[in-house]
Amino acid sequence: MDYLIICFVSLLASGLTLFSGFGLGTILLPFFALFFPVEIAITLTAIVHFLNNLFKLALLGKYANYKVIVSFGIPAILFAFLGAYTLKHLTGLTPLFDYILFGKQFYIEPLKVVIGLLLIFFALLDIIPKLKNLQFDSKYLPFGGVLSGYFGGLSGHQGALRSAFLIRANLSKEAFIATGVVIACIIDISRLSVYADTIIEQKDMLNYFLVFVATISAFLGAYFGNKLVKKVTIDSLQKLVAFLLIVFSIFFILGII
Repeated sequence: MDYLIICFVSLLASGLTLFSGFGLGTILLPFFALFFPVEIAITLTAIVHFLNNLFKLALLGKYANYKVIVSFGIPAILFAFLGAYTLKHLTGLTPLFDYILFGKQFYIEPLKVVIGLLLIFFALLDIIPKLKNLQFDSKYLPFGGVLSGYFGGLSGHQGALRSAFLIRANLSKEAFIATGVVIACIIDISRLSVYADTIIEQKDMLNYFLVFVATISAFLGAYFGNKLVKKVTIDSLQKLVAFLLIVFSIFFILGII
């Protein structure tokens, strides 16, 4: 049943990225967190995200602008390491406090608080018009790499910030997509190299076949979704997904999930 649910969610999440405006990692992370500890959920999401980006890279990599990649990507690499190490530091910290609700004890943990707040922030970033339309001059590309890299390493949330900085880099549509994919791969490689210890230490909790089928499901969702309709953000769907992410995040922060 776990296989069916996760594969269905991965397929649905990948397809939803074509209509909701949210990235695969943003939608997939909460669902993985329902089945695994949060640090494992982030690692699994990173693996699926990376493999999905490799697939895109094979198709679009030739259009990438390597001048922008260097300017944005070098700071992103460095700060992706820092973000990933922050995640490792937060993992295993003692709960901030606990409480009893309906006869059951719940714990509020530092890592869940941080990830939950980030989920809320990035959900709002994609639906509040003033935040959604943020654009930064191309001279700030290195700073964009710092932000995108750090949050990418910490929780996987890098797409919205990356786009806000790349949108003013005078790239063609193909170059914009391809450059973003290359940078996403760079950040994924950086953070996965730090997560490697977690993967090794908790290998018994990682179901590699499950990761494989979830990845294939994500590929299929993106492929068929792209075949059926051109990428378009449906405002009502975006708001619904954002609302669900925020509700999930609140329960996550409170330790209920």
